[in-house]
Amino acid sequence: MALETGEALGLEHAVALLATAVVAAPLFRRLGLGSVLGYLAAGVAIGPFGFGLFRDPENILHVAELGVVMFLFLIGLEMRPAKLWSLRNEIFGLGAAQVFACGALLTIVGICAGLPWPAALIAASGFVLSSTAVIMKMMDDSGETASAAGQRNVSILLFEDLMIVPLLALVAVLASIIGVADEAARPLWQSIGIAAAAVAAVFVAGRYLLDPLFGVLARSGAREVMTAAALMVVLGAALFMQWGGLSMAMGAFLAGVLLSESVFRHQLEADVEPFRGILLALFFISVGMSLDLNAVAADWRLIGAGVLVYMVVKSLGIYGVARLFRASHHEAVQRAALFAQGGEFAFVLYAAAFAGGVMDARITAMATAIVIISMALTPLVVLLLNRVHKQPEISRDGVEDARDLNGRVLFIGFGRFAQVVSQSLLARGVDISLIETDVEMIQAAANFGFKVYYGDGARLDVLHASGAARAEAILICVDKPETTDRIVALVKSEFPHAKIFARAFDRGHSMRLVHAGVDYQMRELFESSLAFSGAVLRELGFNDIEIAETIEDVRDRDAERFELQLAGGIEAGRALMRGNMQTPQPTPFTRPRREAQALNEEAADAIGEEAG
Repeated sequence: MALETGEALGLEHAVALLATAVVAAPLFRRLGLGSVLGYLAAGVAIGPFGFGLFRDPENILHVAELGVVMFLFLIGLEMRPAKLWSLRNEIFGLGAAQVFACGALLTIVGICAGLPWPAALIAASGFVLSSTAVIMKMMDDSGETASAAGQRNVSILLFEDLMIVPLLALVAVLASIIGVADEAARPLWQSIGIAAAAVAAVFVAGRYLLDPLFGVLARSGAREVMTAAALMVVLGAALFMQWGGLSMAMGAFLAGVLLSESVFRHQLEADVEPFRGILLALFFISVGMSLDLNAVAADWRLIGAGVLVYMVVKSLGIYGVARLFRASHHEAVQRAALFAQGGEFAFVLYAAAFAGGVMDARITAMATAIVIISMALTPLVVLLLNRVHKQPEISRDGVEDARDLNGRVLFIGFGRFAQVVSQSLLARGVDISLIETDVEMIQAAANFGFKVYYGDGARLDVLHASGAARAEAILICVDKPETTDRIVALVKSEFPHAKIFARAFDRGHSMRLVHAGVDYQMRELFESSLAFSGAVLRELGFNDIEIAETIEDVRDRDAERFELQLAGGIEAGRALMRGNMQTPQPTPFTRPRREAQALNEEAADAIGEEAG
């Protein structure tokens, strides 16, 4: 069943790839090693140097690169043009500084190792461009993509993608110096001009054509056509950029940015997401297949030393540049670990250098192996770093620990929900005690006249210090449902005299809290949602009595449904929910609209008589 060079991918090969992905990702995630490393290891196992199920990973790699393309498209959908413009200093400042500084350091390393300077320069250039796929996947898994540090990392990756044309031109220049240049290659000025024209064309199409196109397709009502159009946009932008000599991922990213403000943005995201996941997994598997274990075995000392030295030197360069740009020590270390590897563009660059005579076969094989091994090691490096280099604690200057508090009401957690709740109690002169674990929240609350103490309400000693034994009521207003559940169990056990009021996350959490014995629970968004709907009805022309009656009807139905769910489970009481499907629905109100209008007129007359 082995896939030979040039052979088409058969059904049995597709099943083998999917089976490998299904086994490797959950296993490695269960071991705490991450899915990226699992896919890479799976690729090595089934590749030409493992069990030999696939002999030509290049066939798969060309298709799997579309996973990176779609990943960058989805990132672009989250990046508004204004937001991207705000990152221009990071892209062309931080990104350029990191690429050029690390490139210079790694070139020196190659020359010191005995490589000819052209080969040393190209080997360094391939390694300095980190793997967009690995970094974005790891940031996505850890939820760091949208953070400030994550946005700076994205900026660096964007600049690295922009370096593709200059580096390929550099290979052509070096090949001409050595004497084996490709005579068909375009001049540098022409390559840059074509690349700029490609970017401009994608920009114009995305800005003025895509939204009207999707509008027409949406009106047709054909769901599969919208999916096909979404894929066409992503792959078309990638192809156009490739024609211009740029990165396919850059084209997809630009298309995503241009569609980020479209009314069809969420539908595009939903259409592309399933393809992105499976193709990105396929990309990592094919990279693992590309690792030449024979080359590693033949030069394992040199390759091992190369991986170690390149990763260490590049990390030091990244750390230095990050600190120069005023990043914190923690952020600089995290970035150094994340970007310490080479990237997928190295395969293209090394192949061009080999064809041009800049690098010989042995150096090309070794450099490629170094890049692949570094990509495989990066998840392990980041995992190890996260265990030994934890996020530094925020300064607690001016923040007092909870001690000898005696408020009539104890608040556990003082976020937005609790802040609003406190206003009614304070208006009536009720003495309250406030504890919170978020130091920044405590410091911010002090600016608005609140004395909040540091304390974890899930600990019995903190509850005693916070006056839980003397409090008449304990209000649990923390964000995480599981934390709320632990605090409720602790308070019920140790302070049975206190009334427990708990903020619930959702309906299921409300049910758990009732079963746990709280005196009162409230879903955090329920009443605000009713008030919001009331404002909408008022703007639509309904009068105040109609609105009040409607909201009370919704509240009563919800309460009745909740009672049924407490007895029969979460699926009970579904008939009490109104939906927008064309099925017979219960009468919306106990009184018809005309009667409600008459009542409204009677109420107005009564108010007039009262005033008289």
